[in-house]
Amino acid sequence: MSGTPDRRTTEPRDTLNIVVLPGDGIGPEVTAEAVRVLDWFVTRRGVPLAMEPRLFGAAAWAAEGTTMPEATWDAILSADALLFGATGSLDQQHIPPEERRKGALLTMRRALDVFANLRPVKAQPALAEASPFKARTIAGADLVFVRELTAGVYFGTPRGIETMADGTRRGVNTHAYTEAEIARVARFAFELARTRRNHVTSVDKANVMEAGRLWRDVVTEVHRAEFADVTLEHMLADNCALQLGRAATRFDVIVTDNLFGDLLSDCAGAINGSLGMLPSAALSAPGPDGRRRALYEPIHGSAPDIAGKGIANPLGAILSAALLLRWTAGAPAEADRLEAAVEAALAAGARTADIALPGEAVLSTRAMADAVIGALEAAA
Repeated sequence: MSGTPDRRTTEPRDTLNIVVLPGDGIGPEVTAEAVRVLDWFVTRRGVPLAMEPRLFGAAAWAAEGTTMPEATWDAILSADALLFGATGSLDQQHIPPEERRKGALLTMRRALDVFANLRPVKAQPALAEASPFKARTIAGADLVFVRELTAGVYFGTPRGIETMADGTRRGVNTHAYTEAEIARVARFAFELARTRRNHVTSVDKANVMEAGRLWRDVVTEVHRAEFADVTLEHMLADNCALQLGRAATRFDVIVTDNLFGDLLSDCAGAINGSLGMLPSAALSAPGPDGRRRALYEPIHGSAPDIAGKGIANPLGAILSAALLLRWTAGAPAEADRLEAAVEAALAAGARTADIALPGEAVLSTRAMADAVIGALEAAA
């Protein structure tokens, strides 16, 4: 689904420590099912993983009076990878702003420097009717966003809400990129494309944004100097949004900034009819040992309106576990096995409420994971 990682980042080693941060809202429900699936690979396939759950967010505040306990932060910094659920909850409204920032996902991403956010989107034939797009436009779609994750408008300064001299308020956010920040995510995208269909679409707003012009210039320079064998096209972000609905199969790897990557990958969620289907992996540069820090999570939010009801779709979390198998565990064959099991479960009619058509039977969160595990057992 997301290409084959560099072998240097995935050499087998002793048991990998995976810190599990269920988080808020539906996070604990979907993460529990992803852990159950990973446990299957530990016990049935011998994948060397040890899952270590840690409190985070509103649950940590309720138990310990902080959204980020010191022990949790120490575990995060020493982990081989993080498996994350969701953040943001109605329960957090009473938590002081400085505490909410301490446990913010943005803080974690920046501290780990996981700058390359992979968001794969692969059309599931069984869900063609769940998509608002025509089946002929999405059949065979298999693309991956590489979203720059640690810079841009979500991190730029100055930022905030200020009161002006006339008493009215003004909100300020700064969209800024350095040449180095653009170059490293471009290199990641080109390297990934070499493992897929050798095509990169770089998305920006170079027509109206200075940072967008620099983005286009730097991506072009990196391509010319290091990746001339890969096909590169540039596309404006608004056109990309259109083309995702009009001709999704034209895309292979899409590299773009933090804001556009967030918005456009959510647009692409319509290919399978729900954000609940989409996984992600946030990866750092390789360290001295050749391995990358990594954070895996479904791209959906905490959905507090359905939290605790057992109806959330766990497939985004489960497919995030497949990315963990591929990129951290160095087990691409096992990742393929899990992705195939998800496809088989869907083909057999397994549906949660978000992807079910009128009249179709609806499974609970746990029952959907049971269907995936059943497909794994059948294939084994």
